[in-house]
Amino acid sequence: MEVLSSRIIVRPADYPATRDFYAHALGLAVAREYPGGTVFFAGQGLIEVAGHGGSGGGSTFAGAIWLQVRDLQQAQSELELAGVPIVRDARQEPWGLHELWIADPDGVPIVLVQVPEDHPLRRDSR
Repeated sequence: MEVLSSRIIVRPADYPATRDFYAHALGLAVAREYPGGTVFFAGQGLIEVAGHGGSGGGSTFAGAIWLQVRDLQQAQSELELAGVPIVRDARQEPWGLHELWIADPDGVPIVLVQVPEDHPLRRDSR
């Protein structure tokens, strides 16, 4: 199998509120829009907020969206200024990453991650 692209799709209970959250609270740029949906750039991936195709009850997403940021403290300050509730404050995890947890309007967990300079994810594996 050859995978050519991928994206995460969320189907919220309140499409306009969730679209605004990803556009304004997180500041993600729009990759494309279509009637009833918006696709956002999220680093090397895409997040699609779809106002169609769901059960109508909002998301039942059992995972989490992982977004790497350059500066976690700056991200936390920006989120607080935007009025986004912080689910869990920034901290260094036992596996070495710095993580901050928030959630979208349907409660979909969003993990903001800063990778420290000395973390194995930054090492050249060649």
